[in-house]
Formats: sequence, C-alpha cells, structure tokens
Amino acid sequence: MERRMLSKEDEAATGSDEVEVRREDQDKINKFSRLHQRELALEEELKTKHKEKEDLEDISNELELADEDDMVPYKIGDSFISLPLPEVQEMLSSSTEKIEETVGELEGKLGTIREEMTQLKVELYARFGRSINLET
Repeated sequence: MERRMLSKEDEAATGSDEVEVRREDQDKINKFSRLHQRELALEEELKTKHKEKEDLEDISNELELADEDDMVPYKIGDSFISLPLPEVQEMLSSSTEKIEETVGELEGKLGTIREEMTQLKVELYARFGRSINLET
C-alpha cells in the first residue's frame, strides 16, 4: 500500500491541522450554545402567543354574532363569570393588545439573540473553519 504525503492544502481541507481551542474560544462556543437554547425557548413561547392571539381573535369574531344584551361567560382564573357582551369584547381586545405587546418584545429579544449568534458564528468560523459546526 502506497503512502502519500498530504500537501498543506489537503491537510487544511481534512482538518488534520487542528487549531488549539483557547479559553476565550470555549467561552464563545458555550455562549453560542446558551443563545441557541434561549432562541429555541423564545421561538416556542412566540408560537404559543401567536396561538393565543389567534384564539382570542376567533372568539371575538364569534361574539360579533351575539346580541348586544347577551350575558357572556368569561373565564377569570379558574372561574367563569357572566358579563355583558360589550364588557367581554373590551376585555378580549385588551388581552389581544397585551399579547401583541408581548409578541413584539419576544421578537425583539429573538432578533438580538440571532444577531449575537451570527457574530459568534463569524468569529468562530474564522478561527476554526470547517472543523467546527455551528449550524442549528
């Protein structure tokens, strides 16, 4: 069996020329990992809030068909309280606005996290090239 010597380019391509992982590199890798976990949690929370908003909009649309004088059961905590339709509509509108605010905040946090992750990717790929995989 013939042994062939690898050129510097071949060595670099195969990753056999390992780069030493410094403490600061490990800190960046750990930070990227924490940010990724936070990103996943925020995405899940965002998905839940979108579903809540959609549910509230569906309920609001159904209540448009009700009579102005109807009493409507509204859940507060673990109990249902019968309230006049206009009051329930106002409460639903207020709840929808709060969810929209929360969604905006979550999207802002998610954007910041993704920016940080992108910057860390740039730094870590510049240092380690193909020998590191940060695809999430």
